[in-house]
Amino acid sequence: MAHEVPPLPYDYAALEPHIDETTMRLHHDKHHQAYVNNLNAAIEKHPELGNRSAEDLLRHLDSVPEDVRATVRNNGGGHVNHTMFWQIMKPKGGGGPTGKIADQIKKDFGSFEDFKKQFNETTAKQFGSGWGWLILDGGKLKIITTANQDSPLSQGHFPILGNDVWEHAYYLKYQNRRPDYLAAWWNTVNWDEIDKRFELAGK
Repeated sequence: MAHEVPPLPYDYAALEPHIDETTMRLHHDKHHQAYVNNLNAAIEKHPELGNRSAEDLLRHLDSVPEDVRATVRNNGGGHVNHTMFWQIMKPKGGGGPTGKIADQIKKDFGSFEDFKKQFNETTAKQFGSGWGWLILDGGKLKIITTANQDSPLSQGHFPILGNDVWEHAYYLKYQNRRPDYLAAWWNTVNWDEIDKRFELAGK
């Protein structure tokens, strides 16, 4: 089964003014599609990989044949990371966290504001392209970053939320002002979806 880009769960302009329509069109239709095309091309060389999910491939990169491993890591990561990214945003999102994730954030960071500040500062410092992540590690929430399209799945962690700091995610609107993008992004966040992912991470 070939991997496919999932349809955007809302209109391209739905996250305005925080993320502009043109960026969403390019990001979803062009960038995400390219990751999927490249992943499928790699799998065609090794049909035995075709019945495995992209998540499974990333969790067990050592089992991916060496000639396509880097391609699967980069493009499988791009596919999985972006699939999550579209889901954890929504029109009229934002506000504070709800559900069990809210309690855990308070417990591990003191307050939502403190968590947000730490997340933004850590992610702003990611050199070059990459992602900022919230993961559960040993029963505690932690903020980490990865380079390029590397997925926390490859490190044995389930990403609860992640923000894309590749320039293609924000440059049309924010240019080199990555911190402005990071601050605005919280207005798009879908806490219901993130709370579900927190429960999954616990399992």
